[in-house]
Amino acid sequence: MKLWEQLLRDNGPDEWLLATAIMLAVLVVVWVARGLVVRLVTRLARRTDALLDDAFADAARATRLLLLLPLAVYAGASALTLPVRLDRLLEHLAMVALVAQFAVWANRLVQRWLSLRAEAAREHDPAGATTVNLLGFVARIVVWTLALLIALDQLGFNVTALVAGLGIGGIAVALAVQNILGDLFASAAIVLDKPFVVGDFIVVGEHAGTVEKVGLKTTRLKSLWGEQLVFANAKLLNSDIRNFKRMQERRILFAIGVTYETPAEKLRALPGWLKAAVEAQSNARFDRAHFKKYGDFSLDFEIVFYVRSPDYGTYMDTQQAINLAIFDKLAQEGVQFAYPTRTLYLRQESAAGS
Repeated sequence: MKLWEQLLRDNGPDEWLLATAIMLAVLVVVWVARGLVVRLVTRLARRTDALLDDAFADAARATRLLLLLPLAVYAGASALTLPVRLDRLLEHLAMVALVAQFAVWANRLVQRWLSLRAEAAREHDPAGATTVNLLGFVARIVVWTLALLIALDQLGFNVTALVAGLGIGGIAVALAVQNILGDLFASAAIVLDKPFVVGDFIVVGEHAGTVEKVGLKTTRLKSLWGEQLVFANAKLLNSDIRNFKRMQERRILFAIGVTYETPAEKLRALPGWLKAAVEAQSNARFDRAHFKKYGDFSLDFEIVFYVRSPDYGTYMDTQQAINLAIFDKLAQEGVQFAYPTRTLYLRQESAAGS
């Protein structure tokens, strides 16, 4: 109450009116400048393909009057006679608010620019999109950490001692959250080593799916059945991962069996027929076909070929065409496929007493 009485005693109506006018003028100028900058940068962004122009425009839109209000109040207070402590308090608040506004601008600029980079990278470089997301997180932590240290320094705190104390406390925190840090470092390892990237189809143990997102703690996959699979990054890196997206060719091995009644000349011709069935497919590259073994109820042939595409649908179409071609050829040559059979030989004994 004494402070308010002192302010009224030391400042007349003219001073208060001037202070209010200065405060409102600062707010109006800042808001008008914000609008002009947004329009100017937006027009420039439409004329160019540079991602940084769009990021600057988005950063300008992040101007907050609430953060600039302490700056306007401090500017208006310059027209008043204030106690030293109050003047220093307003100065500190204005500086903290200004630092916070710069942090908001920097955070939005980094976030928007990296977001645009990630969108562009997803089209031709999914690995780059993963890297950009991690860099964005690190950059935003750096921005807000610097803003906090500058604000504390403006408030008179010993930042050097604070940083040293945080270093000691950080060790204790790291021990307490070592599992989270393990996932965080595993995320960095995924980004740098790139065992898989967004869009890859991978198999982990009994689970399979397409990578949707590589986060700081977890990696998310969309399975073939539609549900989302979530893996902790550290656990995922400790597992055996099969990345089918990077497969250039798909090696296929399958076998057929024909009956023991098949003539020898047709057995000798069979590998050639199998080879012709494979080579008739444009997506297939023949490797070998052999009479492998004498089975329990069949003469077994083994065929190996490569599909020149990692796509599973292409593989199944090719395999189906080869199977039908083999079926038609064996039917044409009168060779029968074998299936489990058992032959019983009956011996007729002579009648008793004959």
